Amino acid sequence: MTITYTDQVATCRGLGCFWKLLFRWKGSIYKLLWPNLILFTICYFSLSFTYRIVLTKSQRDLFEKISLHCQMYTNLIPVSFVLGFYVAVVVGRWWNQYLSIPYPDSLALYVSTLIIGQNDRSRLIRRTIMRYANLSILMTLTMICPTVKKRFPTMNHLVESGFLMEDEKALLESMNSKTSHPNYWMPLVWAATIVSQAKNEGYITNEHSIITLVDEINKIKSNCGSLLSYDWISVPLVYTQVTTLAVYVYFIGSLMGNQYLDPRKGYPTHPIDLVVPIFTFLQFFFYMGWLMVAETLVNPFGEDDDDFDVNWLVDRNLQVSYVIVDEMHQEYPKMIKDQYWNEIFPSELPYTEETKHLQTTPFLGSAQAIVARTNYNEKKPIVISYDKTMINVQETEHKPKILTEVSNTMTKMAKEYHKNAYIRDDYYNHFSDIEEINREKHVNDFGESLVSLTDYSRSQQLPSTSTQTQYILRSKAYSASSCSGSSDDSDREYKI
Repeated sequence: MTITYTDQVATCRGLGCFWKLLFRWKGSIYKLLWPNLILFTICYFSLSFTYRIVLTKSQRDLFEKISLHCQMYTNLIPVSFVLGFYVAVVVGRWWNQYLSIPYPDSLALYVSTLIIGQNDRSRLIRRTIMRYANLSILMTLTMICPTVKKRFPTMNHLVESGFLMEDEKALLESMNSKTSHPNYWMPLVWAATIVSQAKNEGYITNEHSIITLVDEINKIKSNCGSLLSYDWISVPLVYTQVTTLAVYVYFIGSLMGNQYLDPRKGYPTHPIDLVVPIFTFLQFFFYMGWLMVAETLVNPFGEDDDDFDVNWLVDRNLQVSYVIVDEMHQEYPKMIKDQYWNEIFPSELPYTEETKHLQTTPFLGSAQAIVARTNYNEKKPIVISYDKTMINVQETEHKPKILTEVSNTMTKMAKEYHKNAYIRDDYYNHFSDIEEINREKHVNDFGESLVSLTDYSRSQQLPSTSTQTQYILRSKAYSASSCSGSSDDSDREYKI
């Protein structure tokens, strides 16, 4: 029932490829929407015919007022926002339901690999485990899918189809009498028990194999539970009602609001009298079609054109399971050397004439096309030497502008240094006694002298600027006055 068109849109050329899909009927929006579109068209032209022919002049004036009123307020309904968000939720939910459909392929692969033996007993164990797994999936689908329920309406139909045995049917019916909850999980419990029994009989060689098989059985159980959860917990009813009401109220109002009135009245939104409102019908087609898409996808296990082919899936799962665990069990082709045995790997795989133009070279990065010089330039180092009085920049080739600026700046700083040297010397002599006291105080418990802030400042041979020198001298003066206990501001400030 799923409509597949992937082969028709595999390659896009010229005017595109989606236009090819516009003329298909099965699974199309035309098939889904035509009854609503016909009903809307009949209602619209009935009102238009009444306005043009039946009503009197005064009645037409009232009709025009109602039409303008409906047009003003229907435009306030946020149809595109409400409908777009609702469809996004439904489409995401639809795809997640497909991903939740359990497939027994992984379990069959593990069963065929981990349960060894070629006798009838080992074969029976493998086939029974897979039959129970498919039975659990089938019982889940009969609870949520109408088409599967119609195919297997009773337990007897499961027995006739080979999914269930008579004694197993009796066990299921006895459990149904004890609990009213769904018992789709019971065959999986039987399958896990058979796995444990196979270990005791020696058909499973280690404990890790048991854990692997039970984990795969639990995955099928989890997927079946997810399908039942999707069937139980729907999109909230209030959201569905709001979206449906918004769309239907909008188009009921547009039946009056989008009527073409007499152009001689000078209404700004009705400058011309079109007999067929083309854009009104297109608007109905798009919005109502959007809503109908959500209605078909909200439950993909029904009988719509785009619903999942669940009955085909039931047949496929059982056949593939038996082929893997029985027909292909420990049967594989003889291992032989491949044609690239001596070459290790093929340098290039062949192309047909039809696909030769598709051959491309491997991508090596966007920077591969850049051509750069491989030799480094030989430049002699630039030596910068300075002392207390001058700074010389010696270079072999050229003297960069920035180094010239550095030289000038450093020379200026050296001059400032000599200009303020006598201030520093006077300061050091003036506070020598106070610094001696500070050094005696900064002695730790181990008898080691700690360098004071004043000593650290004095150790700076060359301040960065003359302004910084003055700041340091003021800081020293402030520290000295603090140590002497003076509270006068004039004593704490040192004049430069």
